[in-house]
Amino acid sequence: MPSYDFALILSRPLYEEELDPLFDRTHGQVTVSIITEPQHATRPGNATATWHATTLAEAVMQVVGHLEDAAPGLHVRQVEADPLLTIRDIAERVRRSVESVRLSITGARGQGGFPASEMSTGGHRLWRWSKIAAWYDIEDPQLREARPTTQAINGWLALRDVVPDIAPAPEAVTSALSAVLTHVA
Repeated sequence: MPSYDFALILSRPLYEEELDPLFDRTHGQVTVSIITEPQHATRPGNATATWHATTLAEAVMQVVGHLEDAAPGLHVRQVEADPLLTIRDIAERVRRSVESVRLSITGARGQGGFPASEMSTGGHRLWRWSKIAAWYDIEDPQLREARPTTQAINGWLALRDVVPDIAPAPEAVTSALSAVLTHVA
């Protein structure tokens, strides 16, 4: 069964007392932001997961269910399945040394034109995996699955937020995506 990496934007961070129930449900495969001070309760939270499932849709929907069941009142707002990576993450995925990747970034190695970083946080730059995979000419079938899946699930999450009474059940979304992914991915 494949392993999928993805991130989720949450309606809020989790409270410390919600961590144990989440850990019990996910066996530590989901990392979340937590509320350290009461004024942070109104800020969006985030979660990252590495989840084994038959499809990305199944993985995302399972983690959405675990998060929302472990933290009453919390809602998943958005999914992102094209991860941001550090230089070390890139090196691991492309099976090269960190120094080799660093030299590619600076243009001292490779064909030049290494993708620009997407953002910088805590003094570390982050790159989008889809751009890195294209630069290294790596065919990643999970990226092909990620585009239509995240678009469909984000649409479902938005519909569920606006008109929850007519949003289909998570199982219906997963089933529909499984049926069409071979045609669109």
